[in-house]
Amino acid sequence: MARKRPTAATGTVVVLEHVSSVLNGNPLGDPHVRKLAAWLPPQYDQGSTAKRGKRFPVLWDLVGFTGSGLAHTNWRPFDENVPERLARLVHERKMGPAIVIFADCFTSLGGNQYINSSAIGNYADYLIAELIPFVDREFRTLSRREHRGCFGKSSGGYGAILHGMKYARHWGAIADHSGDALFDFCYYCDWPRTLNELDKYRVPARKPGVIDVAAQAKRTADGRDDGRVQRFLEHVWARDKLSDAEGHVLMNIAMAASYDPDPSVPLGFRLPFNLETGELIRKRWKAWQRHDPIHLVTRYAANLRSLKGIYIDCGWRDQYHLHYGTRILSQRLAGAGIAHRYEEFDDNHSSIDYRMDVSLPFLYRALKG
Repeated sequence: MARKRPTAATGTVVVLEHVSSVLNGNPLGDPHVRKLAAWLPPQYDQGSTAKRGKRFPVLWDLVGFTGSGLAHTNWRPFDENVPERLARLVHERKMGPAIVIFADCFTSLGGNQYINSSAIGNYADYLIAELIPFVDREFRTLSRREHRGCFGKSSGGYGAILHGMKYARHWGAIADHSGDALFDFCYYCDWPRTLNELDKYRVPARKPGVIDVAAQAKRTADGRDDGRVQRFLEHVWARDKLSDAEGHVLMNIAMAASYDPDPSVPLGFRLPFNLETGELIRKRWKAWQRHDPIHLVTRYAANLRSLKGIYIDCGWRDQYHLHYGTRILSQRLAGAGIAHRYEEFDDNHSSIDYRMDVSLPFLYRALKG
């Protein structure tokens, strides 16, 4: 832990309001009018630079699950928020000046994976079809994709690598910190706890005695909710504070809504496990695996090769076991001849913003032109 020592020139955080057509009428009823913050480096408003209309590369911060972009601009004790970190890195000449964008992609399920989903909303389209043009109109950006990158941690890291794969015509470089990968490790093993918590919302409640397991299991054999997920959501939406168990259940529900949406069933998505028996529903799990980055490298190899920079890292004590997924991801990138930089460090999944000291200069070098 170090004492906070702000630089003399901290730059400026500007907050704008954006009215989204893409998010209007989204399935969860979440707001379509949202705040968007931008950090402008000190050089943005310097006399000669401003007069010449100098333009800057743009970095997009994709936050993790339960986060919102504006949260990364909040003051933090004994630590730097992202604007303070950027100002220091620029002041120390570890990177050059860039515009950094903090979008709000929060949802009632605690977040999203920066992809399109009929159960949550089209957050990929929100970013690339609406916010990128909006930012390029409002600020002096270098608006070609070669000068635009995205970075994030956890779900944000997943969003960064997925956007590098699927939407490379909008991004020139990406940085993935501890992003979701190898779903068989990072999600699968957490479902027993999720099922136990959801069981509290079963109707009728369990009673001692003889039961007909086959009859009960049939109700959720195809991955549809039998009402307990809906009741769980109503419970947590009415609370001011979630337990750790409830937070993890919400995360798995959000992932199901992201990876296996289906408008024909209650809640608009299916679950990958039978709520009664805990049995894996293989068809539903395959729907999840189609979104796993380790399975997408070959399909999107050309897009990935077109990027000017790919940075990936993970702590080797990650409590969600993501270091195994990032290792496989790196191995498959290398096997496909895709240049990238992969690093590991001695830490877990939590409080690792200091890794931006590596990734942000990496992105700037790749995008500065």
